Amino acid sequence: MSRPAEEFLSVLNARSQDIFRKLVERYLETGLPVGSRDLSRILSIGLSPASVRNVMADLEDLGLIAPPHTSAGRAPTQEGLRFFVDAMLEVGAVDEAERSKIAQQIEGHSGQGDIEDILTEASTVLSGLSHGAGLVIAAKADMVLRHIEFVRLDAQTAMAILVGQDGSVENRVVPLPPGLTASALTQASNYLASIAVGRTLSEARAALAARRSEQKAELDELTRRLVESGLAELSDAPMASPTVIVRGRANLLNDAMASEDLQRIRELFDELESKTGLIELLGDAEKAQGVRIFIGSENKLFSLSGSSVILSPYRDANEKVVGVVGVIGPTRLNYARIVPVVDYTANVVSAMMGRKKQTRS
Repeated sequence: MSRPAEEFLSVLNARSQDIFRKLVERYLETGLPVGSRDLSRILSIGLSPASVRNVMADLEDLGLIAPPHTSAGRAPTQEGLRFFVDAMLEVGAVDEAERSKIAQQIEGHSGQGDIEDILTEASTVLSGLSHGAGLVIAAKADMVLRHIEFVRLDAQTAMAILVGQDGSVENRVVPLPPGLTASALTQASNYLASIAVGRTLSEARAALAARRSEQKAELDELTRRLVESGLAELSDAPMASPTVIVRGRANLLNDAMASEDLQRIRELFDELESKTGLIELLGDAEKAQGVRIFIGSENKLFSLSGSSVILSPYRDANEKVVGVVGVIGPTRLNYARIVPVVDYTANVVSAMMGRKKQTRS
């Protein structure tokens, strides 16, 4: 686990911080280890290579930089990059040309396609602007019900059959109260359908709670228990696998020159396809206030590939987080440029989601 930035700030004087900042910026710009002679030339304060080497030795002792392979230069470690991002990264605004490009490309798909077209275009835009892989993870939309009924399986269980307005079908097993008759099961199905059709499960649950006094007059105790407990179980079912859209995979493969790097990138793609850990990532996005940056092994989904990932949540018309957009790239990403691009793209997608909702209403 990375140490907090305050710990490093308390032990690094202004000169050490300046040298570290310049080293990281140079590394992110070139992708190459940085030597003391190179640093001494670009520092605003006049220091000899020998003096710079002494500071670099201290930075290495702190675990902020390290020599990659047999190079004479130094590169930031994962912990060093985290410290740089948390304490020194200066993020500017997206320039007008890029704002226009992002908005035009995504908005160009807002009127003619469905939501997945918008998300695919957002992934494509981010890939093109970052020269990494554009990533979109979208939670499965709540099903608006066209039909719902219970079908008895045995004395203790029934199958709840849910049919969405989009034609999708889901079957889930729910327990039955002991002694429930066939006619009571039919009554429960009819009553639940009268509430749920045209609504999502969560909306139906709220409507059911609002009609609690009517239930007591219309339903016997066992039927009421099935309607309430059955709808609660259906609403609390685990989130379905999210949609994953990745564009620009070739950018990562081209950047991974060594065979072991290629294998790690392929393993990352396999994990994205299997959707392992994505629901947890969406959960993290709901708690986040804005852009999240994961470096190397900080997120288990991306740890194998040694990638950095910049993510920002997007929201629906009700301000609910329904997915994330982002960029996957090497740890030497241009964070200062890509962070605002990802954030702006998430805002554009959120706006499009709101317009789609208004169009359907």
